Amino acid sequence: MKKYILSFFTIGLLCTSCNDFEDINNNPFAVDANKAEPEYLLNNSILGAQQDPNIAERVFVLYWKTAARQHLTTGIAGGTYDDSWTSEYWKYISDWLNNANAAIQLANEKKAAGQGKPYYDNVIQVSRIWRAYLMSEFSDNFGPQPIHAFQGTNPTFNSEKEVYYFILEELKDAVTKMDTTQGVPSNANAYDMVYGFNWTQWVKYANSMRMRIAMRIAEVDPSKAKTEFEAAANSNMFIATSTDNFKVAEKPGWDALTGVMSREWNSQILSATLNNLYIGLGGVNSTDQLPAAQHAQVKASDYIGIKYDQQFTTMTNDPSAGYWLDGLPNKIDPRAYKTFYIPGDLTSPVYSLYPTYTNQATTNHGDLTFEDNSKITINTVNTWNAYTIGNWGVKGQRNGLRNVVGCMPALGKQYRESKNARIFFASWETYFLLAEAALKGWTVPMSDEAAYNKGIQESFVYNGVSQFYGQYSASTDYNRDGTSVSYSHITEPGASHTMKYKDPVTGNLVSVEIKYPVNTIYKNGSVKNDKLTKIITQKYIANMPWLPLESWNDQRRLGLPFFENPAIEAPLPNLPNLSSGNYMTNSIQNFPQRLRYPSTFRNTDQSGYDKAVQLLGGTDAVLTPLWWAKH
Repeated sequence: MKKYILSFFTIGLLCTSCNDFEDINNNPFAVDANKAEPEYLLNNSILGAQQDPNIAERVFVLYWKTAARQHLTTGIAGGTYDDSWTSEYWKYISDWLNNANAAIQLANEKKAAGQGKPYYDNVIQVSRIWRAYLMSEFSDNFGPQPIHAFQGTNPTFNSEKEVYYFILEELKDAVTKMDTTQGVPSNANAYDMVYGFNWTQWVKYANSMRMRIAMRIAEVDPSKAKTEFEAAANSNMFIATSTDNFKVAEKPGWDALTGVMSREWNSQILSATLNNLYIGLGGVNSTDQLPAAQHAQVKASDYIGIKYDQQFTTMTNDPSAGYWLDGLPNKIDPRAYKTFYIPGDLTSPVYSLYPTYTNQATTNHGDLTFEDNSKITINTVNTWNAYTIGNWGVKGQRNGLRNVVGCMPALGKQYRESKNARIFFASWETYFLLAEAALKGWTVPMSDEAAYNKGIQESFVYNGVSQFYGQYSASTDYNRDGTSVSYSHITEPGASHTMKYKDPVTGNLVSVEIKYPVNTIYKNGSVKNDKLTKIITQKYIANMPWLPLESWNDQRRLGLPFFENPAIEAPLPNLPNLSSGNYMTNSIQNFPQRLRYPSTFRNTDQSGYDKAVQLLGGTDAVLTPLWWAKH
């Protein structure tokens, strides 16, 4: 680790300013140490963590969004790993941590030299809060890390338990020491792109972060989690409204403020995981959500589509596997059409022409080849499908629809054009955390049901679908995973439900029993519609697409929501547990658990690496669970 986690003095040679620092246009230390200000370094850190397109594509999209099943990509979800991506991320996050720590050290050094300013103490606390987030990001990805890095000596690695305890203490202590009546630095908005040094907002963020981290360890350390969570929640100073959200405004171009999901060549097609959560959930008809011109394409509620089992995988526990919906779903979560565009719907306000360089976005047809080599061409305009990741074998070769942008719903342009604001923590997450805490019996300011419904409401406001909230929150309709919305409706759906499919040869409708998936990771598959499943289902949908790391964290922590196994028509070498004999059974061995440490770490600090792996408690592998994760 010594190659990248550097001393404060080394940072003095590397650090660059990130905004127009007026007369300090380059490294403030290199110009004159007396002109450097701690808020410059804090600003560098926050700006960097927004992720420029180089690292965002690798980490935010190809690691986090893929592991969280927010789009159709196998990648790390199939157990694969790219050392070059991780080595890049290691360098980047080390720089962000370096700058946060340097802000703290510079403020303390200037105070000791008699050069302190009244707001320095608060900048120190803000930097500690932000550093706590970065440390959580690091350990959520890798596991063990050094708590006392950046001190000019090679750091000693600490266990994940020690790291999360340290984060919780930092957040608590920083809030205690924050003076919310203190004035702010000049040009506050330039050097704090999140809150403009509104100290109260930073206190709210710290308490919400403390709740997040406490819940992270709740399954392995419930007593500590309860104590920490209750203290933060009962302060009543947390992110409670959208105006409190921790977010960073994007801008077009190629720098750290460019949108994290902006790369044209990655269209981020709707995932089967998300689609099975969306369809049917909330009982809101597609005809109530879409223009009249599309109503004819809306199918009956008991119709699952055309059965194309020669071209679509069936070797997965995806409940929709093997069928292609030749239209639009009868009922669907209202956020679905706001987040993903319908193929061929060029008039949609979220329709995106990405990726423009292939022109696929306007190619709304594809061929399906049968075993006898006959072919049919499928028009996908105004259809809605999502396909299982994994290895489709020969079926993938016969399928000209899968992975074609114009044939599948893909991420809306509001997330692609770098004109939005990246959200690091939103009000809905606070409420879903409160709901889970109340469900556990912890003492918090709201009941579990009230917090759950408030979380949904906050998400609906953000997505502009508040008109459906009343109907949605009262709905007892099941989605394809067997979960409903109404919090008091905990009736289990049964093993299966009767649907109809169209035979592709005769065109006849045929009845079929579609089994609800059995999530054998959570409560051994005994429930599909209990209250915790509802909470995490709603949290997962609300976090789409800004918070994939948190969605991955919840799935690792609880096994929720249900993730279908990758298709196994042919072997997946990096998921050796998954086979043609057990693909209907979920196991944590079928889902990625962490990032491997990069080779740059192994090659430059063997003793540090050995210590980190020892503390990890398993091999340095993608499938080795973290301390707090479901085992």
